[in-house]
Amino acid sequence: MFDVRNGDDEAIPLSVPVVAGNEWAYVKECLDAGFLAAGPMLGRFETALRELSGARHAIACSSGTAGLHVALLSVGVHPGDLVIVPTITFAATANAVAYVQAEPVFVGCDEFLNIDAEVVASFFRDECEAGPHGPVLHATGQRVAAMIPVHVFGNPCDMVTLLATAREHGVPVIEDAAESVGSRWTTGPLAGRHTGSVGDMGVFSFNGNKVVTCGGGGAILSSDDEMVARSRYLIDQAKDDSVRFVHNEVGYNYRLSAVAAAIGVAQLELLGQIVETKRRNARRYAERLSSLSGLTMLGVPKGTAPNHWFYALVVDPLEAGFDREQLMARLSEQGIQTRPLWYPSHLQRPFAGCRAYGVDRAVWYWERILNVPCSADLTPDAIDRVCDAIEMR
Repeated sequence: MFDVRNGDDEAIPLSVPVVAGNEWAYVKECLDAGFLAAGPMLGRFETALRELSGARHAIACSSGTAGLHVALLSVGVHPGDLVIVPTITFAATANAVAYVQAEPVFVGCDEFLNIDAEVVASFFRDECEAGPHGPVLHATGQRVAAMIPVHVFGNPCDMVTLLATAREHGVPVIEDAAESVGSRWTTGPLAGRHTGSVGDMGVFSFNGNKVVTCGGGGAILSSDDEMVARSRYLIDQAKDDSVRFVHNEVGYNYRLSAVAAAIGVAQLELLGQIVETKRRNARRYAERLSSLSGLTMLGVPKGTAPNHWFYALVVDPLEAGFDREQLMARLSEQGIQTRPLWYPSHLQRPFAGCRAYGVDRAVWYWERILNVPCSADLTPDAIDRVCDAIEMR
């Protein structure tokens, strides 16, 4: 199989970071000043995230997963509660629910791989009833304490419908915007809004393969002052007296370093350029592959401007004459790295006993989707090489 470490200059990796701006200069600024863990760069990074997202507050943290963990605690999820999550997402979303000893309820996807807003609405209508502290599941009496929609591959969710359902039932919404830095809605009630800024809380990730990377790291977004204060407290080891080291609760060492923040500041300066390149490359893929039977690039929700983090090719084996696995193996032989869609969360061993609703379409996509190279510095020639390899029969 493809190995990104094989040193082959002709290899095309799936997604690698692009360091093309002030990263070296800003890191050097931190090192010269002796600000490795804390310092002004953290403030600059959080200010840039507020300006990008439109949220009143942004809190830098060590990872997107850490952000989800703290956000769940900050909205008041308790052990034994239920949290609605999509089955099509990276494992971190459901893992964070397990961290707080709650139980995920998995929901299938729409045609853009995002959580199906209509299935969520029917779950509350058909499976829940009003309780003293929010909706509860008929079958068990467990409280439904939160919802975590994920903007999959950078495609903004149907947040208008999801928020309406959540508000009707009094359930807080945490947007998992880990993959969607740079994604916005362009029409409708949320026009001009950035993903991660419309729920009660939102979470970004700056992992190494994201559109903006710190090499690792994340951020919590919110305009709720109390939730933000709670999050800052928990992220910094729950210090009640930082001089005398008094802690009245269990906290977490989830702070982002100043050096990582410096990289993030430089990356955000390039975000517009990166997103435009990724949009242009997405169009090139779609144009090159449009005439091939059984192969379709995943679409974009109407009224949105996604960041096109990952490009998803849907392979219909009956029409294409080969399946996703065969195509992945063929591309690997030619030095082209790809990956299948995440294994659905409701089928993962740690969550095998959890409830799942409307997941048939999610399984259908899981069997057919292949992510193709999408680095922000991917050249037209590289895209043509990938497409030429796909076209081989």
